[in-house]
Amino acid sequence: MRQRLLEATVECLVDSGWSGTSTTLVSQRAGVSRGAQLHHFPSKNDLVLAAVGHLAEVRGEELRQAAAALPDGPRRTRAVLQMLADHFTSPVFTAALELWVAARTDPALHEALAPLEQRIGRETHRWTVELLGADEARPGVRELVQSTLDLVRGLGLANTITDDAARRARILDEWARVLDDRLGPAAPERARRDAPAGPAGEEAAR
Repeated sequence: MRQRLLEATVECLVDSGWSGTSTTLVSQRAGVSRGAQLHHFPSKNDLVLAAVGHLAEVRGEELRQAAAALPDGPRRTRAVLQMLADHFTSPVFTAALELWVAARTDPALHEALAPLEQRIGRETHRWTVELLGADEARPGVRELVQSTLDLVRGLGLANTITDDAARRARILDEWARVLDDRLGPAAPERARRDAPAGPAGEEAAR
């Protein structure tokens, strides 16, 4: 029942926004009695703060599953960008966005949300580095990865007002070329560094 209530809270945030989400609406959507809802979450703040943690888990799992399905080869960079763009235009991100806006003027919500968002931000950055094969020891690469995340997050925000799919695809196509150009020169260095020792490794390095 607790899980149903948390999932219903996220759905209400997506469909009705922060101001339109109430404990009554959540209990109705979850299909549980008002008394049962109050037993688990006595107030809207209790319910939403629990939903914050649940939402963080859902967002992390969503990204992990998408990352596992990425292809290898020359189109990988574009696929990574598409994975990130899909996440930042998903209903899960919309629910998170509602919480971000509300947390600006709600100290209790801000206190609960800020550390989770920081953790998600660090994990998303780490995954992006790994998926792109970026070497952050090289000057400017860390900033390039962060620019990538800022870009797709901004595209997600733009999509909340209008369907921005066509323009987003063109921007991601161009940014993929930028990343391949900037990150590509490090590939031979990594290949030589990671090649196994001995004749086979020497052949691989060549």
